Amino acid sequence: MTRSWVPVPADSDFPVQNLPYGVFSLPGQEPRVGVAIGDFVLDVSRVGLPYASDLAARTLNPFMARGRTAWREVRETLVRLLTDEAHRSAVEPHLILRDRVRLHLPFEVADYVDFYASEHHASNVGRIFRPGQDPLTPNWKHLPIGYHGRAGTVVVSGTPVVRPCGQRKAPDAPAPVFGPSARLDIEAEVGFVVGVPSEPGTPVPVSDFAEHVFGAVLVNDWSARDVQAWEYVPLGPFLGKSFATSVSPWVVPLDALEHARTAPPAPDPKPLPYLREDEPWGLDLQLEVELNGEVVSRPPFGQMYWTAAQQLAHMTVNGAHLRTGDLYASGTVSGPEPGQRGSFLELSWGGKEPVKLADGSTRSFLEDGDTVVIRAGAPGADGVRIGFGEVAGTVAPARTGRA
Repeated sequence: MTRSWVPVPADSDFPVQNLPYGVFSLPGQEPRVGVAIGDFVLDVSRVGLPYASDLAARTLNPFMARGRTAWREVRETLVRLLTDEAHRSAVEPHLILRDRVRLHLPFEVADYVDFYASEHHASNVGRIFRPGQDPLTPNWKHLPIGYHGRAGTVVVSGTPVVRPCGQRKAPDAPAPVFGPSARLDIEAEVGFVVGVPSEPGTPVPVSDFAEHVFGAVLVNDWSARDVQAWEYVPLGPFLGKSFATSVSPWVVPLDALEHARTAPPAPDPKPLPYLREDEPWGLDLQLEVELNGEVVSRPPFGQMYWTAAQQLAHMTVNGAHLRTGDLYASGTVSGPEPGQRGSFLELSWGGKEPVKLADGSTRSFLEDGDTVVIRAGAPGADGVRIGFGEVAGTVAPARTGRA
């Protein structure tokens, strides 16, 4: 078993088999790239790694653009530096306790796309909004459904989320009203970060997924369900989604997730040729959703119907090109059981079955002051657990408008 000379607690998200990338700063210093190991951040720009100038940048974008050969070269060097005692004296001075640093948005977001890839989530939503009808739309099992969001409202974990305002209309009301959303929700998701761009007009095949995607993050795509319900016909999500999307500060490299690969659910019907995978990129990740310190859901990512490779292929099949820093997310992760639902829309069944909390309170949707934390783990090399850290956000009151 590979072990580091750096002390790593047994329950740490960040063993040497992980080594996720982030961007950190110390007081009075510029942000730069770091790698998490145990309770520490390694200042990777100062330990003699290849591409040191990229690693001294304020974002991961320059390094991510280098491509898979560079990613693997740096990762292999890092493992050697952190496991061979011969390098300890040179590397140890550049380890900084994680609670001393400020973590930043790890990459500059180029474009943001959100998918709808969980059959359990899509079926639940269909049953809530279209009772008595087929819960899935006719196209759902033929293509990964998604929409383009706003890159400028992607924020790092810990950033407060201001309750959005917008138009909303009750089903029996004669006209809409304007005010703060009364049905603020989360979406527990996994996001994928593009490193290597593609040529305009050239689709990216499913087989090239790992050549373009640098790694994965946790995502909370906050949602104003009442705003969304009134606006989404006929063009889909808009203001009900574009106010905030939170991401975790650590990007877990694809190479760290190799042992988490698993077969996704068998597709039925068989997808069109451009969406067929010989070696599918299903991932056995277990998510955990916590509200105000209490776990309310444990969604299983391994049951997602559409994989990240299929999503990438579909996103580019029309000739749309990739850019370094593109972020695309899986859509809400939900499983078949009530305790595996990745949104409060599902957990409360549209508000009809409020979630009961240990302190005696209930929630159908989020209240001001609520804090949501999403975590995830996956099997890694040597039987260790690969963690993602967390993506957290606290709801702040609306700044304008009246309910």
